[in-house]
Amino acid sequence: MGRVGGGARRRPGRRRRRPQRTVLSTATEMAMDLGAPAPEAGRARVLILGTGAMAKLFGARLARTGRAAVLLAGAWRAAVDAIAARGITVEEADGGGRWTVVDGVRAVGLDAVSGEGPHPPAPSSSAAGEGVRRRGGGDGALMAGFDLVVVLVKAHRTAAVAPVAARAVSAGGLVVTLQNGLGQREALAAGGVPADRIVVGVTAAGASAGDAPDRVRAGGPGWTVLAAPPARRPAVERAAELLRQAGFDVAVEADVSVPLWRKLAVNCAINPLTALLGVPNGALLARPDARATMAAAAREVGHVAAALGIDLGVDLEALAVEVARRTATNRSSMLQDVARGAPTEIDAINGAVVRHGRRLGVPTPVNADLWRRVRALERAGRGAAGARVAGGARRGAARKSLTAG
Repeated sequence: MGRVGGGARRRPGRRRRRPQRTVLSTATEMAMDLGAPAPEAGRARVLILGTGAMAKLFGARLARTGRAAVLLAGAWRAAVDAIAARGITVEEADGGGRWTVVDGVRAVGLDAVSGEGPHPPAPSSSAAGEGVRRRGGGDGALMAGFDLVVVLVKAHRTAAVAPVAARAVSAGGLVVTLQNGLGQREALAAGGVPADRIVVGVTAAGASAGDAPDRVRAGGPGWTVLAAPPARRPAVERAAELLRQAGFDVAVEADVSVPLWRKLAVNCAINPLTALLGVPNGALLARPDARATMAAAAREVGHVAAALGIDLGVDLEALAVEVARRTATNRSSMLQDVARGAPTEIDAINGAVVRHGRRLGVPTPVNADLWRRVRALERAGRGAAGARVAGGARRGAARKSLTAG
């Protein structure tokens, strides 16, 4: 998705990569045994929860700096195996070329960091224990001591990975969520992540699946904002600087409610319609009924935000149209999910708006209808094994009327 707010983009200059160490320490050997990057001096230890497009984009760019040892943990076994074997290949937007990073990035299945399985002896007290601790073996291993944990799983998976994040983060580390929708902070806290370690972020950086599980297509530049309460600002600034070195445009603010709800309005307006109609973002603008539904959905989000005391300060209809135009060829993440018969983030996007609206007494009929229709599409697609059924017949009904109740 493109930018949904103001602010000039920074274009960091290219930095020389730090030379790789050639002598393996005990800590390095243990990390390599678990499939994790070596915790070298001066390199931040980063765990990214997820192996989808955004996880690969953030992981690859962080590893490429030479300033971070990155471990991706996800449930997509094909991606885990491909990244472990070949690293990550990024295809930059607008003909920016293709590059691959192998050093400093590894991948494991989520079961390898979940703490599931046997738990024999306590963690080692050797030097490795400072940054990487092991319990059990193989897929029963637990990685801990990460300076930064970035949560980039789908919203409906947050509760499942929250305990992993809680165990993985170091005593002074942060858990940053850059996910879509609402409710991620609450889900992480319910899973055991200390509230003062959770950083809510909003990103307009975009990425889509590449032509292989270890590849990703960057969606062009987009801002990222991280929330930083005064007591945690120095730690959040360090995390932001690491992301800047990786080429991301990052700002740190005391509160991210405005960009969070602006992005939510855009997602509510664009994502479900692309999924229902089976079209890229820009195709919505060619249909008067789709544009009318986009506008109504965005306005409802603004009404709910206003009831919460959040002044979004922009014309949300115009913002949604601008983003759809700028990302005209993009296939939204919700469309991609439906196409492969996977659960979408509709509950955390339109569903979250409806739930807030009900609590506040704010009507949200358009968002409620989109929520209902995408949920029905999900059930149909999963019930008939995915993409074959997530296509024509159901979308044909959606094309006939986008505004019917």
